[in-house]
Amino acid sequence: MALLAQLAGGPAGAAPPAPVRILALGDSLTAGYGLAEADAFPAQLEAALIRRGRAVRVLNGGVSGDTAAGGRARLAWLLRDAPDLAIVALGANDALRGLDPAQLEANLGAILAELRAAGVGALLVGMRAPRNLGADYVGRFEAVFSRLAQVHGVPLVPFFLEGVAGRAELTLADGLHPNRAGVAEMVRRLLPAVESALPGSPRPTP
Repeated sequence: MALLAQLAGGPAGAAPPAPVRILALGDSLTAGYGLAEADAFPAQLEAALIRRGRAVRVLNGGVSGDTAAGGRARLAWLLRDAPDLAIVALGANDALRGLDPAQLEANLGAILAELRAAGVGALLVGMRAPRNLGADYVGRFEAVFSRLAQVHGVPLVPFFLEGVAGRAELTLADGLHPNRAGVAEMVRRLLPAVESALPGSPRPTP
């Protein structure tokens, strides 16, 4: 039995470690609007992390049309799945509706505080506001994410659609939502930050 255990690389009957559970909390950009489930952000992120040797399961907590207030309202229910890390990617619909950035900040701040209280790590993902809302609104909206990252001590990816927004070959016909290739580009750009935020990974020095 001892020889068999050595050949198997561990104790006889040892179970593999439980996968790290990652909650992707967001809106249609997370949920995979217009895409097959396997092409949506959570599925592509999970596949990319597994290819890199990470034992993970990514939970799709995206709801199309959700604002930060909607995500906040759903969070307690989503925490029943006991995630180890949450990717918080909300704000696009707040901007599209022209909602007060102070309201966005309050709701995202409450989400980050609730995650911390539950012992769940967080990665905050920012969004940009449409330029037709005016420079004042754009400035106040986009400042929310960096301020919250600093206040709550969480890592920040400044823009969820970096490298995808405005590129017709990476978006659906509506020009807003990423297609399969667009999601792949989002995953590629977010992957280093997600890996750094995983439990047990060394955190970069600020």
